[in-house]
Amino acid sequence: MREACVNGESLRVEDVVAVARNFAQVKVPPSVFEKVGFSREVLEKLVEFNETIYGVNTGFGALGNVRISREDAEKLQVNLIRSHSAGVGKPLGLDVVRAMMLLRANTLAKGYSGVRIEVLERLVDMLNKRVHPVIPEKGSVGASGDLAPLSHMVLVLMGEGKAEYKGKVMDGKEALAKAGIKPLKLRFKEGVALNNGTQMATAIAALNVHDAENLVKNAEIAAALSLEALHGVIDAFKEPIHRAKPYLGQFLSARNVRLLVEGSKLVLDGKTATQKLGYPQDPYCLRCIPQVFGAVRDSIAYVKRVVEIEMNSATDNPLVFGDETLCISGGNFHGEHIAIAMDLLGIALSCLGNISERRIAMLLDEKLNRGLPAFLISEKSKKGINSGLMLAQYTAAALASENKVLAHPASVDSIPTSANFEDFVSMAPNAARKAMEILKNSQYIVAIEFLCACQAVDLRGPEKLGKGTKVAYSVVRKVVPKVEEDRVLSGDIEKIFQLVRQGRIVDEVEKCVKLL
Repeated sequence: MREACVNGESLRVEDVVAVARNFAQVKVPPSVFEKVGFSREVLEKLVEFNETIYGVNTGFGALGNVRISREDAEKLQVNLIRSHSAGVGKPLGLDVVRAMMLLRANTLAKGYSGVRIEVLERLVDMLNKRVHPVIPEKGSVGASGDLAPLSHMVLVLMGEGKAEYKGKVMDGKEALAKAGIKPLKLRFKEGVALNNGTQMATAIAALNVHDAENLVKNAEIAAALSLEALHGVIDAFKEPIHRAKPYLGQFLSARNVRLLVEGSKLVLDGKTATQKLGYPQDPYCLRCIPQVFGAVRDSIAYVKRVVEIEMNSATDNPLVFGDETLCISGGNFHGEHIAIAMDLLGIALSCLGNISERRIAMLLDEKLNRGLPAFLISEKSKKGINSGLMLAQYTAAALASENKVLAHPASVDSIPTSANFEDFVSMAPNAARKAMEILKNSQYIVAIEFLCACQAVDLRGPEKLGKGTKVAYSVVRKVVPKVEEDRVLSGDIEKIFQLVRQGRIVDEVEKCVKLL
C-alpha cells in the first residue's frame, strides 16, 4: 500500500487522494518531530518570559485585547474548540474529512505551530486507525481559516463530539477508545494551532483538482466520439494550427483527440467534407474543442499549483519561528488564494460542461447531425412513438444552466465577522463546495455525451471508429446497451457517470492511447 510522508514540504495532490480515498498509511519522519519539539520549546520559553502572545495568553478575534492568566491558558484552548464547533448541515464526505486531517497534520509538521509532538502523533494515529470526525459542511467563511469545521475535527481529538469508526457513528471518546487512542488534553496554543487554517477548503480543492484532471480526459474522449459520429473535420486538430497559438493545454487536447481517432473511417478532412457534405469546417462545439479544453486544462494546472502550495504552507496564527525566538501574528489563515482558484476551477468546468451540452444537442438534432435520425432512435422505430434520447439533452441543459448559476464567484463576497475585527473574509469553503458541485454536474453532462455519441456511433458503424474511441465505446457498451426503443434513461446515465467518475473509461483507453 502506498504511504504518504508528512513533512510539511512535499505533499502532493496524489498523496491526498491516496490517503483520503485509498486509506494509505501516513508516516512522519524523525526530522519532523525534531522541528516540532524545538518550536514547542521556544514557545514555552516565551510564555515563561510573560510575552504577550495572541491566542496563548490573550482572547481570540475581537477579544484579542483581553489578557488571559497562565492558570486559565489551557481552559482557553478547550473553550475555543467547544465554542467554535458551530457548524451546520450534512456531514462532509469521508474523503474530505480524511484529507482535512492529513493537511492539518502536514501544517503542524512544518514546525511553526508551537504544539507538542503528541498533538501531531495523535492526529496521525486517528488517520491511520480510521477514526473520522463527523464534521458539518457549512459554517466557515475562510478566515480565520476554517474555524468551525476544524473545531469539530479537534473535538474528537479531545474525546468529545461525534466520530465514524468502522462504519458506525458514535461519541468521539468511544471511537478513540475502540481504536486504542488516548484523548488529547490541550495545552496552551494547541487549540488555536489546530483550528486556525484553510484545511477544509484546501482538502476539497485537492480532491476537486484530481477529479477535474480525470474529467478533462473523459471529456476529450467523449468529444472525439462525437467528432466521429458527426463526420467531423479533423483539420482543426492538426499540429501546425496549435503551434501557431502555443498554449500547452490546447496543444495537448488537440494531440489527444488526434490520437483517439487515429485510424477512424468516420472523420473527414476539409476537402472531403466539402466534396461529400458541402461544408469545409465544423461548428465551434467541434472545431474549437482544443481551444476550449485547452483553456480548461491550463486553468486546472494553475489551480493545482496554488493548491499544492497551500497544502504545504503554515496556515495558523500566530506562528513560532524558533531560530529567531519569535512568535508572530499574521494572516496565513486567510483563504483568498484557494477561494480565487476554486472560483476559476468552477468557471473552467462550467465551460467544459457547456460545450459538451452543445455537442449533445447537435447529435440529437436531425437538422444538424448530418444524416442521423432525430433523437438518435432508429428509423425502424415508429417516429413519434419513440422519443429516443430527446430528454437526455434536457437533463444536460438543466445541469449546464445550474453550473452557470454556481459559477458566480464566491471570492468577491465578504461578510465581516468577530465584531468587524475580521472584516474581510475569503469565502474559500463556499468556492470549493460550489466547484465540487459544478464538477459533479459536468461529470453527468459528459456521461450524457458518451450515451448519445455511442448511440450515434451504433447508427454509423462502430467498426469504423479510431483506435482510442473504439475502446471507449466498448467500455460504455459493456454497461449500457444500444437504445432500440424507449426505456428509462436515468439508470443508463448513472452507470456511465460512474465510469466517468471512477476513471474507468480513461484507464482502458490509456492501455492503447497514452493521453497527456
